[in-house]
Amino acid sequence: MEKTSSGTNDVVTEALDKYSDMVRRICFMYLKNEADVEDIFQNVFLKLLQYQKPFENDTHEKAWLCRVTINECKDFHKSFFRKNTCSIDNLEIPIEDKSEEGVLREVLSLPQKYRNVIYLFYFEDYSVPEIATILGRNQNTIHTHLRRAKAILKNKLRGFDDGNYF
Repeated sequence: MEKTSSGTNDVVTEALDKYSDMVRRICFMYLKNEADVEDIFQNVFLKLLQYQKPFENDTHEKAWLCRVTINECKDFHKSFFRKNTCSIDNLEIPIEDKSEEGVLREVLSLPQKYRNVIYLFYFEDYSVPEIATILGRNQNTIHTHLRRAKAILKNKLRGFDDGNYF
């Protein structure tokens, strides 16, 4: 996808249409606070607006947005503001299908390294090699994290309807 000075706004508008839900979900996985999600969401698309290199294809653009979103969320967690504020324990997870709310809560309760791979694998349909590239990890590490996360979720989700989510 080639960017020109006149086409930059079109590129960002198109990316907003295609990837805004994904960016919000990744942000919410990390931040669990709607106001913080909105701040990071804006930062991610501002970075896209400032990004000068053309993307090879839509997959490259999507992976770039995932990586930038994850990095922005991690940077936010390290910020002075974040370290010196209290979070609200009553989370309201924005989800359309309420039957999956319990599953999403359990995924969000996973340790970060497992939460990332589960989200990218099941919610964004990335393959293990793609996840390894996005997260900068070895493929075997991603396989291990997926296996461990599925085992944890299987134990936690035994009480749900059919228990065959993973």
